Amino acid sequence: MIQIPSDLHPDLVPLAFLLGNWAGAGVTDFPGAEKANFGQEVSFTHDGRDFLEYHSHTWVLDQDGNKVKPLESESGYWRVGKDRKVEVVMVRDDGVVEVWYGELADKKPQIDLATDAVARTAASGPYSGGKRLYGYVKSDLMWVGEKQTPEVPLRPYMSAQLKKVVSPEEVAEMARNLPELPDDGIAFFK
Repeated sequence: MIQIPSDLHPDLVPLAFLLGNWAGAGVTDFPGAEKANFGQEVSFTHDGRDFLEYHSHTWVLDQDGNKVKPLESESGYWRVGKDRKVEVVMVRDDGVVEVWYGELADKKPQIDLATDAVARTAASGPYSGGKRLYGYVKSDLMWVGEKQTPEVPLRPYMSAQLKKVVSPEEVAEMARNLPELPDDGIAFFK
């Protein structure tokens, strides 16, 4: 269920489906890089201003689902205009800074983004742009990323399915809001 916090900036209501902490797994595959399964943790938070703060950490998983090594991390800020246009500024640990533009789909929680500007440090690998699709599907956050380099045309390279992470405080709050159950516990099942 999508909840809209009372202190969320009004412009961000269309992005409310992103809010929270998410965790899951995905696959990465791009020419010149190791094909791997990866784990991911993502957070989208807000502080009442007109943007969401975004953090993502990924790591390579072995065949048993154990963390092997860090894969990539990125942070950024997401905004949405009154015309449902989305803009994202993102920085990645490999020395890439990106400006993304896109839009929210009509009547569904889905965002299509494409890079508008890319800046790279001398230490970063070749990269010239990308596309991403984020969607809220059956309470999961799903995404797919495409990228291109001067040598490789635009193609999918990462995708993941993430589940909402519920904190112990959120569980306690949900429990407080449950209707009172019968004392004997058996009447509940009748």
